[in-house]
Amino acid sequence: MRLAILGGSFNPVHLGHLYLADAALSLFGYDRAILVPAFRSPFKQGADGPSPRDRLDMLAASIPADPRLTIDDCEIRREGVSYTVDTLADIIRRYLPDAKPGLILGDDLAPDLPRWKDFDRIIAMADIIVARRILSDSVEYPYPCVRMRNEVMELSSAQVRELIRQGKHWRYLVPAGARVIIQERGLYGFGGGGEGTSGTSGTADGPARGPALLVRMEEEARGILSQSRFLHSRQTAVLAWDLCGIFGLDRGAGYLAGILHDIGKELGEKELVKLAGADGQGISPMEKRKPSLLHGRAGAVLLKKQYGIRDREILDAVRYHVTGSPAMGPLAKVLYIADKIEVSRGDVDPGLRDFRGYEGAQGLDRLFEKVMKQTTDWLRSRGLDLSEATLGLLRQMESPR
Repeated sequence: MRLAILGGSFNPVHLGHLYLADAALSLFGYDRAILVPAFRSPFKQGADGPSPRDRLDMLAASIPADPRLTIDDCEIRREGVSYTVDTLADIIRRYLPDAKPGLILGDDLAPDLPRWKDFDRIIAMADIIVARRILSDSVEYPYPCVRMRNEVMELSSAQVRELIRQGKHWRYLVPAGARVIIQERGLYGFGGGGEGTSGTSGTADGPARGPALLVRMEEEARGILSQSRFLHSRQTAVLAWDLCGIFGLDRGAGYLAGILHDIGKELGEKELVKLAGADGQGISPMEKRKPSLLHGRAGAVLLKKQYGIRDREILDAVRYHVTGSPAMGPLAKVLYIADKIEVSRGDVDPGLRDFRGYEGAQGLDRLFEKVMKQTTDWLRSRGLDLSEATLGLLRQMESPR
């Protein structure tokens, strides 16, 4: 196997790092690129940043399902200052490559290579690949090397760190997996505020509602649902996020409930009945006639049993989004609204999407009642029966307060 090696602080990993690794594989025919995060670089000893574990986690989360790329933590395990000559010897001893590995250097570092520790041994052990970053192709190097004819990405980890620190745009300069970890752990001074996903905890018996969980469950939903159903779920999640911001609720919980609300939608009728029956609420005659009404209840059971979601607010929101219920809390009402009026639905009164004047708990109840009335009026206009849960909710709404 032919190997290329790309070392660095990866503080944090960004798209330019992965682009160089991919370019080396494509342009020079290497079978695998080994990414080697430094414990402490001799050139960047004063650089700010998270722990080695954080940097490793960001790197691992950034290359899912691509076996052409791998990570070696030898420099982190050795601790202390990392020297390339030691890393090369270690990798050659353990990986047994078919030929000299390629050592990828940016042209910002390449001119200083002759001053690196044991430079002659480095040249003997590896083929030097100089990637374009900042210098002209006309620069000559006093050692054998090949030039990588890559496009130049004007991007550095230092730039990303500074953008995060200043609260500016940075999220799509890093791979999605790294972005989630930065947000989840508050790295580089990330504060989240109103821009990022909430990292607050769920209920006492539930998991955190942070970015990592949201990403994992969104991928689950995308793999399970049809494309049109997934896009509806994502539009619902985005609107639930917005509504939670308006009504002072946890935005991460709103997004998670939205992305998962139809997780049971495409199950077969027998599976719907089986799962819904496991919640102990029985199956009504109407639900037996039309098992699709059970997809909210079945989805809540599925989320708890198969995916370990135990946050009661989120499970209740998924459970009640189909028919409503007198037991609905604020998050469940937000999800019901978002599901019924998200922008891909073409038969919605545009006035329902104007949320001005609906702030606060009373505003949420007023908007929920309007959406509920439009939905039930539409069902009745088509001669469709309302479930007992829906009728109970309507009675509750009509009773004096």
